[in-house]
Amino acid sequence: MKCYTQVYVINSIEAVETYCRAFGAEVTYEIKNDAQTAYEHCELSVNSEPILAVAEASKPYDVSVIHRMKWQTMTFNAFELGSTDAVQNAYNVLSDGGVVIETIHELPWSKCCATVIDRYGVCWWIAI
Repeated sequence: MKCYTQVYVINSIEAVETYCRAFGAEVTYEIKNDAQTAYEHCELSVNSEPILAVAEASKPYDVSVIHRMKWQTMTFNAFELGSTDAVQNAYNVLSDGGVVIETIHELPWSKCCATVIDRYGVCWWIAI
């Protein structure tokens, strides 16, 4: 069995570009709408391993409410990023236009981690 998550976001094409920059991911499969303005389905991989699928949300939502309330209905744990530089890069990319829940810090189980809700309303815990 294989299992990875899919997020539904507003501005899916921009979101895919953001996640590729944050995690060094690449698009391995994509289907865009007829107007080529949004993803109906897009798969991202790192080192040939699938990590995330992205699609355009069919109903609009207000990310500002998510940011203001700091809602975290689900958090994606992106760990074993390999270095503090990789965590810092992901933090910089994901926090741009987003909300920082926890800045980069150390925990007993991770010497470098942070929690961010990105501009699309997706919550990430990133760590070495």
